[in-house]
Amino acid sequence: MSKILKIPGRLYPVEIFYTLEAEKNYIKVVIRTVYDIHMNEEEVLPLYSSLPSIQQQKIFEPAPGPRFIGDKKGRKCILATNIAETSITIDGIVYVIDPGFSKQKVYNPRARVESLLIAPISKASAQQRAGRAGRTKPGKCFRLYTEKCYEEILPEQTYPEILRSNLGSVVLNLKKLGIDDLVHFDFIDPPAPETLMRALEQLNYLEALDDEGELTTTGHLMSEFPVDPQLAKVLVEAPNFLCSNEILTIAAMLSVPYCFLRPKIKGNEADDMKARFLHLDGDHLTLLNVFHAFMKCTLLDPNTSKKFCYDYFLNHRAMTSAQNVRNQLLKIMEKLKLKLVSNHPSHPDYYINIRKALLKGYYQQVAYKTSKGYYITVKDVQIVTLHPSTVFQINPEWVIYHELLLTSKNFLRTVTKIDGKWLLEIAKNYYSLEDLPNSEAKNQLRAILKRMS
Repeated sequence: MSKILKIPGRLYPVEIFYTLEAEKNYIKVVIRTVYDIHMNEEEVLPLYSSLPSIQQQKIFEPAPGPRFIGDKKGRKCILATNIAETSITIDGIVYVIDPGFSKQKVYNPRARVESLLIAPISKASAQQRAGRAGRTKPGKCFRLYTEKCYEEILPEQTYPEILRSNLGSVVLNLKKLGIDDLVHFDFIDPPAPETLMRALEQLNYLEALDDEGELTTTGHLMSEFPVDPQLAKVLVEAPNFLCSNEILTIAAMLSVPYCFLRPKIKGNEADDMKARFLHLDGDHLTLLNVFHAFMKCTLLDPNTSKKFCYDYFLNHRAMTSAQNVRNQLLKIMEKLKLKLVSNHPSHPDYYINIRKALLKGYYQQVAYKTSKGYYITVKDVQIVTLHPSTVFQINPEWVIYHELLLTSKNFLRTVTKIDGKWLLEIAKNYYSLEDLPNSEAKNQLRAILKRMS
C-alpha cells in the first residue's frame, strides 16, 4: 500500500465564515460581502484564462495607496474564475469570497454534446480557494454556503475529467499502445461503457479503426497528432485536398484559446476590427485570415506583433501559441511524410478544398437550416443556434461546426458553410437515407441525391 503525504501550503491561519442560510442570489451576496469587508472604493480587477497578459499583470501590482493624506491604504479586489485556485499565487491576499460554484465542461456521449454547466465545487476546491488567503499574513475566507452544505453536500473531490470528457483521443492512444481490451483495462477512474462505445464508434467512422476494432493505417497516422481525432483526421486528409498548409494553420488556431477579444467598453470597435478578417464562408476561414495577417506583421517586424494584436483586439498570447502549435504539427507531418501541398489562393477551388477537408473530419457535426429559420443537427435532429461569435452575415443552409455547447441554448461554435451534396460524396454511408431520422434535412438530402443520379 502507498502512503499519502499531505504538504501544507498555507503559512498563516485563515478564518472560515459561512452563511447562516442557503443564499438565493449569489451575485448580490458577493457584492454585499465585498462591501462588508471594505466600504471604501477599491480597485476591482478581473482574472480569467483568456485575459490578455498585460491586464493579467495588473493583479500582481501593489494595492493602491490612500486616497487622502492620513487615510488607510487602498484595497485591491480581484474577481477570478477557478484559474485562481491553483494556477497562480497573488501576494497579499487576505480575504477570499467563495460562492461555491464553478463552470465545468461535461460531455454527453448519447447526444455528443459538450455542455458548460455551473456546478457545485468539491471540498478539495473549497480548501484550495481558502488557501489563496493566508500566504503572507493571516486571512479570512467567506463561504457563501452553510457549513452543513460543506459537510454534507459537497463531494470530497472534483469529478474526474475522464468521466466527463469525450474519450476519442484516450481510446486512440490506448489502441496505439496495443491495448485492445478497453472494457477490462485498469483505468484509475473507469469511464461509463457507453462513453467508451461512442468513442470506438466515432473512431470507426473516422476510419481510424476497422470493423474489428483494430488500428488502421489512417489511425496510426492520426494517433501521432496531439489533437482530437476529428482534427487529426483533417490533418491526415489535407494533402488529398491540396491544402496542407492551410489546414495546419486552422488546426493550430483551433487548439489555442479564442483569439478575438471584445471588451465591453469597446465592443463595437472590436467588432469592426474583427470584420476586417471576415470570410463569408465562415469561422474556420476567418481564423485562417487572422493568422495570415498576424504572420505577415511578425515577419515584417517581430517587435510590432503586440501592437498589431492590441490594435485589432486579438489575444497576443493565443496568436503566439498558435504559431508554436503550428510548428509542432508541421514537424509531425514532415516526420510522417505527409505531403505539404497547397493550391495558390487564386485557384477557384482553393477555399472549397479547405472546406471539404474540414468536412472529412467533422461530417458527424453538420447542421441544416430549416424553412422556419432555425438549425437542426442532421443526425440527431436537435434544435441548435449559431453562437453570437460566428461571422455569418447571411446564415447558410448547411454548416459544419467545431463544437456544440449547451449553456443557455444549444450553441454551435466555430461554424463553416458547406454544400449539402458534399455529405453524399464524402460520407455517403454515414448519411444513408435509410438510417436518418425524418426531418427537413433528410428530405433535402433525398432531393440532392435525386439530382445527382
